[in-house]
Amino acid sequence: LLRSALGHGFDVVLANKKPLAGSWESYASLLSPTRYPGRRVRYEATVGAGLPIIDTHQKLVETNDRVLRIEGCVSGTLMFVVSEVSAGRPFSEAVREAVERGYAEPDPRDDLSGRDAARKALILARLLGYRGAAPTPDDLVPRSLKSLALPAFMARLSEVDGEWAARVAREAARGHVLRYVVAATPRGVSARLTSVPASTPIGALQGTRNLVSFTTRRYRTEPLVISGPGAGAEVTAAGILNDIYSLTSGSGL
Repeated sequence: LLRSALGHGFDVVLANKKPLAGSWESYASLLSPTRYPGRRVRYEATVGAGLPIIDTHQKLVETNDRVLRIEGCVSGTLMFVVSEVSAGRPFSEAVREAVERGYAEPDPRDDLSGRDAARKALILARLLGYRGAAPTPDDLVPRSLKSLALPAFMARLSEVDGEWAARVAREAARGHVLRYVVAATPRGVSARLTSVPASTPIGALQGTRNLVSFTTRRYRTEPLVISGPGAGAEVTAAGILNDIYSLTSGSGL
């Protein structure tokens, strides 16, 4: 459908990550300026909702900087869950609230699997020229609960609360918290649940906030950091609207 739209002279604005997180060939053909001359694809809302992450990368490149590494927390859902758990809430309660607030998919395993974060990480890595496969993310879904029907999964989720509480306590004893962090370079990409010092910018994140840092030739010693809400209908819609506006601005529409 997207290729058909481009072929018929439309520009395209995406919030769906999957068309950009398949094979490199599929990704490259969709964004090919020669296959669809004059057509433009914008996809700011695929990473960070309304945060100007893709736009910042573009502006860095346009000003002759070179991005060496992009790293941070890009899943509002996982950020909410792990920050709540690190603050002492049971894992099962944090997941249920994420679903109730609309941060997570109706089946939260779609988010807890890490696949969504991995797709975002791959999109960022492809901005840097990475042509490899999507990363295998750290999966937060207990193996024993993977195949259950959704009601049974939600009912039994409390079985892992003790394990999470013990892990949080171990990290807290050394001044650390748990965060789900992605990293992208021209040579590789990852999506991992990791331990970070609570005093760091990533460790201080709360709620659904995203944080992305750009390490570049210009910002090598002190990376450029973008942070803000990374989930929710309003901020995602704002990212989409900004892309639409960028396409129509100056076009007479």
